[in-house]
Amino acid sequence: MASPSVQNAQAALNKKTLRRSTLLADLIRDKYLYLLALPGLLYLLIFKYIPIGGLVIAFQNYSPYMGMWNSEWVGLEHFQRLFAEEEFWMLFRNTMAISLLNLLFFFPFPILLSLLLNELRSMLFKRIVQTIIYLPHFLSWVIIIGLTFLMMSQSEGLINKIIQSAGGEAVPFLTNPDYFWILLTLQSMWKEAGWGTIIFLAAMAAVDPQLYEAARVDGAGRLRQAWHITLPAIRNVIAILLILRLGHVMDVGFEQIYLMMNGAVADVADVFDTYVYRKGIQQGEFSYSTAVGLFKSIVGFILVLLANKAAKRLGEEGVF
Repeated sequence: MASPSVQNAQAALNKKTLRRSTLLADLIRDKYLYLLALPGLLYLLIFKYIPIGGLVIAFQNYSPYMGMWNSEWVGLEHFQRLFAEEEFWMLFRNTMAISLLNLLFFFPFPILLSLLLNELRSMLFKRIVQTIIYLPHFLSWVIIIGLTFLMMSQSEGLINKIIQSAGGEAVPFLTNPDYFWILLTLQSMWKEAGWGTIIFLAAMAAVDPQLYEAARVDGAGRLRQAWHITLPAIRNVIAILLILRLGHVMDVGFEQIYLMMNGAVADVADVFDTYVYRKGIQQGEFSYSTAVGLFKSIVGFILVLLANKAAKRLGEEGVF
């Protein structure tokens, strides 16, 4: 008779073999689903995971001729330079201000829009409205900025033409720093709010209709039903999307800001994204710009961890 240790080893081997055979059977059974997911997995692998290895140049004086393995190691020198730069606090202020405005106004806007769409009883009208508000998502930022110039240019803009025809003076919307952050937020709301309603409308569709019927029997109106039934039902979805949004708090959209930027608003328009472009692409400081990008990622990662922990303490599921 075999000893207990041998029996345990044999049992462990049998379990391992069983798991492998089960995994192989699952792969064969669901092979078309895995093939369907393959393009997305390859995209993540090639463009998200493999480039992580390039972060090592943030700790080097990287030279394309020397390569990553032979470039000089400098440790945290680039991070020390970043924090010592006179521009750092301006970049940090502008980035956080734009992100905060997006969190305060852009993030809740799709939720409000979804609540309004959810109250529509005519499916035909609802689909027409959804299609109209989805369309701006498919326009590039070049077109959005072009429309903004046509509408708000001081000399030829439609809005200023209306103001002047009413006897007023043209307003420098595009060259006044006081308007810049507001314009960015409004552009984001107009372009992406409709697309953002997709997830919230899907979550609202899963709410049990009997809850609304019971609320109507108790005398609750549309507003009370939305506040006490719809919003609590999608609360977890809101929490997850908010956590994910905090992970991108340092990413405020390079293309949009770069196209809107001009010399008159540079002090409020320059953010980490444009700074990385200027230092990394235009001036060829690859290591330094990589360090700036890594700093942004670390800040986003910390915010995700803190927000996820806070959500769990408040009784939500969180992201992980």
